[in-house]
Amino acid sequence: MTVRLVFGRPLPGVVGETRRVVHVFEVPTGDSVPERLTAFCGTSFGHGELEHLDRIQGMPCVSCLRRTPTPDPELMTGCQEPEEQP
Repeated sequence: MTVRLVFGRPLPGVVGETRRVVHVFEVPTGDSVPERLTAFCGTSFGHGELEHLDRIQGMPCVSCLRRTPTPDPELMTGCQEPEEQP
């Protein structure tokens, strides 16, 4: 199963500066926008509380990283470099 991920960091003032770490979220399915997004670490955010990031910028949430799904090895086989021919 393919999981699409997005990164977000709490906006200034939502949490203390030392807690403004980059969280990892699964992209919600469907067309509707959920009331709250819950990161892999379990922290939940409402509308207007997150800064969307196109990549991890700054300190990541270690709990999110630990719980983020790993890539499917079968999907990665097409990305491997070709083996050298003898």
